[in-house]
Amino acid sequence: MSFRRILLVPHLKIHNANALSSPFTIGFPAVTAWLGASHALQRKLVEQGFQVTCNATGIVSHEFDVQTYRGSNDFVSSIVGTGNPLDKSGERSSFIEEARCHLDVSLIIEIEGVTQEQYAAFEDTVTHILNAKMKIAGGDVCTFASPKIFIIEENNEADFRALKRKLMPGYVLIERRDLMIEAMESGQDAMDAMLDYLAIHHTCEQNEEKEVVWINRRKAQSNKPAGWIVPVATGFHGISNLGEAKNQRDSDTPHRFAESLVTLGEFKMPHRFDTVDQMLWSYQFDSVNNQYQCVPTQSIPKNQEDEYI
Repeated sequence: MSFRRILLVPHLKIHNANALSSPFTIGFPAVTAWLGASHALQRKLVEQGFQVTCNATGIVSHEFDVQTYRGSNDFVSSIVGTGNPLDKSGERSSFIEEARCHLDVSLIIEIEGVTQEQYAAFEDTVTHILNAKMKIAGGDVCTFASPKIFIIEENNEADFRALKRKLMPGYVLIERRDLMIEAMESGQDAMDAMLDYLAIHHTCEQNEEKEVVWINRRKAQSNKPAGWIVPVATGFHGISNLGEAKNQRDSDTPHRFAESLVTLGEFKMPHRFDTVDQMLWSYQFDSVNNQYQCVPTQSIPKNQEDEYI
């Protein structure tokens, strides 16, 4: 019977992570940041002598605190900046506002190449790497619980339930590109389709005491799910041909200008999933459309597995 090895890194408390996930959205860090963290962890583990491969990553949010402020009568929120040191003249130096957030996140990483005899040493090494001030999503790792490897046998619901219990309470980030596709097939362009799901409408009503009460809600449509829908950055789209650029950092790798790929995602509680693949994301390179993106593992076509990293 086949089985999967899942590394759980529980309750990573990250300080000052990058909340500017795309050029036009502020919120939960991009999926590329989390898969990049698991890739960085893999490279550091290989340096320690483990022939490990991180095939896919799942993101579970337990707490999210974006550093913005909105007054009682304000229409928009303001970014809470940092207090930078004064320059030689005693003035504030010029700076670019950066959207930041504090998070409590668990990562589930599918791994290969680790034997049962290596489990204890592997978990200790992961703990050591995270304690060595590893950056995740641009933020600092403050604390985390002990990493643990879970063995999930095929068609064994008890193994999967044991993993899900460790993720509660929390919300798993998944992709809802299907909502965008459905809206665009009905005639909307991509931006209108996204805003239609995300826009918050403000209305006021008068209660029995003749007081005015403001109500905030998303547009109610019977054909739309009631899930926790959010914008999510999932990768990059190449907008130029491969070539060379002046002063590029890596002279051995072809250069290409790119723009962010943003779609809809959904936060879902772990008990609503039937398989671990429904939680996981993997890399994909779409050479036809020049897209470097993160996609749900469950959507990988069997005849295109070689295009996934």
